[in-house]
This record gives sequence, C-alpha cells and structure tokens, in this order.
Amino acid sequence: MSESSPPICDYEGSGYRTDFWENQGRDYEDLTERIALRRLLPERGRRVAHLGAGFGRMTNELSGYEQVIVLDYSRTLLREAQTRLGSDARYIYVAADIYHLPLANGSCDAAVMERVIHHMADVPAALRQIRAILAPGAPFILEYASKRNLKAILRYLLRRQSWNPFDLEPVEFVALNFDFHPAYMARCLREAGFRTERRLALSYFRLSLFKRTLPLGLLVMLDRWLQPTGQIAPFSPSVFTRNIAVGETPPAALDGPLFKCPQCGTPLLEEGEAVACPQEHGRWACRDGIYDFKEPISG
Repeated sequence: MSESSPPICDYEGSGYRTDFWENQGRDYEDLTERIALRRLLPERGRRVAHLGAGFGRMTNELSGYEQVIVLDYSRTLLREAQTRLGSDARYIYVAADIYHLPLANGSCDAAVMERVIHHMADVPAALRQIRAILAPGAPFILEYASKRNLKAILRYLLRRQSWNPFDLEPVEFVALNFDFHPAYMARCLREAGFRTERRLALSYFRLSLFKRTLPLGLLVMLDRWLQPTGQIAPFSPSVFTRNIAVGETPPAALDGPLFKCPQCGTPLLEEGEAVACPQEHGRWACRDGIYDFKEPISG
C-alpha cells in the first residue's frame, strides 16, 4: 500500500458479529436489507464479488452464483465467514482493501457492497476500483448511509446538530464514518462509470421507539412498502441502489485469471500456496483458505 492511500477502517479482531448484530436487536435491519438485495440483484450469475462481506451475514443471499468472492479487510471476520458459510468450493475468501482490489479487470459479472462505503474517505477512488473488476453491463448493488434522512433534518431544524443534511458534501460524524447526500453518491457513481437504474429507501423505522412498540413483522412489511419511494426522493437513513457498469472494461476476463497484482494490475501466477506478480511487485499467501493481500510475503 502506498503512503498516499486513504486511511482504512480495519475490523481486525473486532466483535462486530456479536457486539453489533447477533442478539443486538437488529433483526429489522437485517430482514429489510435482504428484501432490498433480492429486489435489486439478479438471482443467478457466474461470479459475484461481495465486497466488505464481513462475517458473511448477507453472503448466503448470493447462493445462485457459480462463484462468490468473499472479500474483506479483516482476516478474523473472514474466518468467521468461513465458519458461517461452510466449505462450499464456490466461496473464494480474500483479505484485501477496496482501494487496491486484487481481482482481475472484468472478472466479475456482479458485485454487492452494503454497510461498507460509509467507512470510505475517498469514495470516487473506491468506486473506480469496483468498476474495473466488473464486466460491461454487470450490476453493482450499493448501500450507503444517507445524510438527508428525516431524523437528521429534524435535528438540524431544531439546531441539535451543526451539519446541514441538504449540503451535498459528505459529513464525517465519527472518524472514518461518513453519511452521504443521495445526489453526491449519484454523481460519484456516474463519474466512475455506472448508470443507476433503481434506488430503494430503507430503515425509516430504525428508531428504538418503533422497535419497542411495534411488532417486527409489521415494521418489515411497512419498510417493504416504502422502499420503492427511494426512486423519487429517499429521506431514509439507508439507501440501496442498483447500478450498471457502462463502457468498456479491457480486457474482459470472466474466463481469465481471477487475481491481478494490486500494484501494477498484471495477472498473478500461482506458486503453490501463494500467488505472485511476474513483474516482481510481490507475493501473497493463501493461508487456511484465505488469499491474504493485506501485505506481501518475502521470498
């Protein structure tokens, strides 16, 4: 990784699965996000990249694909994903960062990234990397945290927060935690080579008051009904989009090598339990079923 790379949010060794999701009262978020993903992503395909997959919470929704790249920066979360998903040969586990994706250009015919881009200090750079790994016409399902949500608007009007939810620039409310205006994300996606086809609004009922007083089934049903309003004007804290890769992706590589050098882009060579750059920019190990691109190995 070069010194000029943006900072990376590393969940290595974290309790993200147990501290944030499991038995933490987030069944509403989990169920509604699954509904949105099913609405936006084609059921079947050849190879899909689940970027920032974490412990694989949503990865089982991609079971219709022949191969699933389970990619995250945290090795510990990837090991949890292995335990969760099992030894199915369709799953390829990769430890890498979004700014230096080691997947070959045009090697995927779909990509999914949810609850990840809000940790990205350089959204345009991340989206350019994702566009490069997609074949022309491939769908990219992106979820992002929206700053223009009803709660933020009310707090701003009541002078309970300083930042303006209608301002187009991202707001970093905690270190490496960003909220984005829908128009900003639309512009970034367009400039990176995507055409946004559909947009869904999620989590209007995320407040603990609703969760305590209303049945889960009712909340999920209401959210399902409201999701299509995102096509007009989302005012929800979470937004899902389906974006299509437009233009060329030279070379198209769905049938070629899966990995490229994250430094120079050259296809990597298999060397036993490692992959190596023929231009000698590095070798990366495959340990316990995880291709580890966080740092090269010597020798």
